[in-house]
Amino acid sequence: MTLLSTLLGLFPALIIALTIAAFLYLLSHPSLLGIMTVLGCLYGLPLLAYRLHQWYYPVQSGVSYLQGKNYNPWWGSHQLQVIYIAFPILETMLRLIPGAFSQWLRLWGAQVGRDVYWTPGLEIADRGLLEIGDRVVFGHRVGLYAHIIKPRRNNLMLYVKPIKVGSDVFIGAGSRLSAGVVIPDGTYLPAITDVHPNRTVTQEES
Repeated sequence: MTLLSTLLGLFPALIIALTIAAFLYLLSHPSLLGIMTVLGCLYGLPLLAYRLHQWYYPVQSGVSYLQGKNYNPWWGSHQLQVIYIAFPILETMLRLIPGAFSQWLRLWGAQVGRDVYWTPGLEIADRGLLEIGDRVVFGHRVGLYAHIIKPRRNNLMLYVKPIKVGSDVFIGAGSRLSAGVVIPDGTYLPAITDVHPNRTVTQEES
């Protein structure tokens, strides 16, 4: 891995350390500033770092490799988001506020339509690689993973492609959508359905 990859690998630990420091400050100096500092560490700093990273190292669709001398932008972007995978409650609270989570994902670069319902147990690996239509319902424990990794030629091959979900779609509980999946408008996806990379679900299958 490159030096930048190694440094970004420390980013989750940095966020935890800064949040603990901000929380201790809040305990000793209760104030609105203290609360805003804690929230800034948990939500503002990762988002700002991600947007700056995307500016200089945008994540591109396609095949790349994680090991080698070249920096892999996806790896860096993943490290900037991993705090929300490790501690899902941080985003679960946003899903309890109507419209808040959709707006949160838009800040990360996702395209999200109107009246989208996100259940609290949802898991998202790549926030900026989603294109979601209007009036979509995501069931309990749905997983959205816009990347896949597998060993190849003594390396780790990475494939990245946005997930596209049309309007008026229902994604059943426990379903998992992988890189490049396309769900057309009006689709009903049954519970516990795994949709493999680059597949377009047909109306006959739904």
